[in-house]
Amino acid sequence: MTGLVGAVVEAWDELRIHKLRVLLALVGVAVAVCAITGITAAAQMMNQVLREQVERDIGRPTTLVVNAFPLGESGPGTAAQYDAEFARVVERYGIEYASREMFTQLRFRFPTGAQDVQVQVVDPEYGVMRRVQPAQGTWFSESDVDRLAPPLVVNESFLAQLGAVDLSSHPTVVLGGKSPVRATVIGVVEDRFPEEGPTAFLLYDHFSRWATPDPSFGPMIPSLQLWVPPEMADELTEVVRRDLQAALPNSQADVFQQGEGFDVLDGGVQWVITGIGAVALLLGGLGLVNISLVTVRYRIREIGIRRSFGATSGRVFFGVLMESVVATSVAGVVGVIAAVVVIKNIPVESIFGVALDDTPPFPRSAALLGMVCATGVGALAGLIPAIVAVRVKVIDAIRY
Repeated sequence: MTGLVGAVVEAWDELRIHKLRVLLALVGVAVAVCAITGITAAAQMMNQVLREQVERDIGRPTTLVVNAFPLGESGPGTAAQYDAEFARVVERYGIEYASREMFTQLRFRFPTGAQDVQVQVVDPEYGVMRRVQPAQGTWFSESDVDRLAPPLVVNESFLAQLGAVDLSSHPTVVLGGKSPVRATVIGVVEDRFPEEGPTAFLLYDHFSRWATPDPSFGPMIPSLQLWVPPEMADELTEVVRRDLQAALPNSQADVFQQGEGFDVLDGGVQWVITGIGAVALLLGGLGLVNISLVTVRYRIREIGIRRSFGATSGRVFFGVLMESVVATSVAGVVGVIAAVVVIKNIPVESIFGVALDDTPPFPRSAALLGMVCATGVGALAGLIPAIVAVRVKVIDAIRY
């Protein structure tokens, strides 16, 4: 350990003597380390952006989608029977996040006249399962289920149709049907695309209480979404399907998984990123090799004197090698710090067009990769000068 510390200290002293030459060579190494570390970290941040977008569209990993419907007139005749079995499944397996979901058309009475609007009927847990983040107001809470009048979460187009720009006026709208009721807007989500028409979210319990769908279409049965741990997904897929099939005779029960994980760094992309960084590091390393060879030439007399006083070949080899390793390690630290500063200040919302709910920390793997590459390049760059230094003959070096 003492020998290693001594070699590092000696290498650092030599770098200080030749700091200008070494600095010019290390600029390229530091920039390359910053690039490879930053690109790796940015790619992982892009992973998070895409992952959250997928989770908003199809659910978190792993989400089970349960569908059940009657087969002919002999099957269960009301949606309440299916709701009851869905509730038993959630309670039986202790599933923390579960939501019924259904799409339908409901009539709302806007100031400009009545209009049919696409409504997504859900439970409060749906907001967590799909990362719903209202731009204004709030998402549904459990207490909203007990309201006497239904709350709504609408899109910006719906709010504009009401003639409002924000929720400061507590806008309301009449939900039509045989039993009209005045609903209160408690949250607003962004339009998913330009020119999107009015849409709304409504709690399933309020839909059952106030909506009056056409009975000629049969019972309106929601699907059930279950957010479960990935390691339990396969087992629950089969047992939930089996339980519902047994509890609901003359029905068809289906369960499938969605929201599988993914990684944009898989395959060729990872190799491309690594290759670009490796080429940049090698170019910086070549510059360091040239500087080190010139430095060894200038130090031949010094090396000969050290050898004459008993310095072994191994000591000389290790000392010269460590000069490059220490130099590139310092450059690696600078490059990693620069990458952290850049990545932490990236305007994610401006670049990717969406804000992150869970901003990932700077990946340690990216910083470790940068340091390993910098140290490896230093070792390779110092290898040739170290061999040259070892082959110097003592008598020739002293005469030099």
